[in-house]
Amino acid sequence: MKNIIIMAMTVILMTACQPNEKRYTQQSPEIETVKKLVSNYNGKIYDTSVYADTSKTFFNSSKEAMTSEDVMNYHKINDANYSSRGFTGKDPEYEMVVTDEGKTWVNCWLDWKATLAGNGKEVNIPVHLTYQFVNGKIVREVGYWDPTEVVLNLQAIEAASKATTEEDNSSE
Repeated sequence: MKNIIIMAMTVILMTACQPNEKRYTQQSPEIETVKKLVSNYNGKIYDTSVYADTSKTFFNSSKEAMTSEDVMNYHKINDANYSSRGFTGKDPEYEMVVTDEGKTWVNCWLDWKATLAGNGKEVNIPVHLTYQFVNGKIVREVGYWDPTEVVLNLQAIEAASKATTEEDNSSE
């Protein structure tokens, strides 16, 4: 009986002293991967190597998924709208969390700044991005921001261009 109590106490002490897995951190290989992805975006480097082959990306949507190739094409197409664009590097925040279900996510909050090519207007937008990782690769990316200022400016640029074209056609 005495041996059982001693053994039970030993097991309790050993399990109580085991270090707990970090469930929240601001330093991890996954965070470094996201920082690399942000740096690639700023440098217009369209590299999909950080994504899993089956990754799904959702920008301002919970239903319309894009593949990693779709994301790179999305950025390339949108680049035509800007004379410059990128994340500012001003007070970025990164955190990694492991959920109760054991899923690894990296969240980041960034400031995005662009100059519109059509009118020279500067736009600043706060952006939230979150990435789920499995085996060191991004399997899910979700991004949210308010695109209203960009959309309204692009519509105004298009309307002005259309008006100019109509004026030119009517004066011929």
